[in-house]
Amino acid sequence: MLKSIQVADYMSRRVITVSPKQTVHEAIAILLENRISGAPVVDDKGALVGMFSESDCLKGALEATYHGTEIGLVSDYMTVDLQTVTGKTSILDAAEIFLADHRRRLPVVEDGKLVGQISRHDLLRAMDDFARNAH
Repeated sequence: MLKSIQVADYMSRRVITVSPKQTVHEAIAILLENRISGAPVVDDKGALVGMFSESDCLKGALEATYHGTEIGLVSDYMTVDLQTVTGKTSILDAAEIFLADHRRRLPVVEDGKLVGQISRHDLLRAMDDFARNAH
């Protein structure tokens, strides 16, 4: 049953992260170098403190241009109102979150620490595996 498949079975455990202390320019370089559209923001202790996306980069660039200032730090533009899941969250529950909130990825957190990330692509892999094994 698809409901029994957990996020931990398909999440990425090696996640590219950025620091809230990095500049937006540094974060942009990380996103471009790794060909990703966003990354979790993790503090020095490994705690998830935000998410940083291409949209956040654009906000920083536009704001700096309008105000004639330098682009600030990741912490100035990251999203802090986070939707997270645990490794025990079912794939179906994660799919509902993706559809409701139009997210591309969800951080997987255990005890406040980032342990992985699940993407829409990962959910499709899970559903494809399930369909293949059901026949």
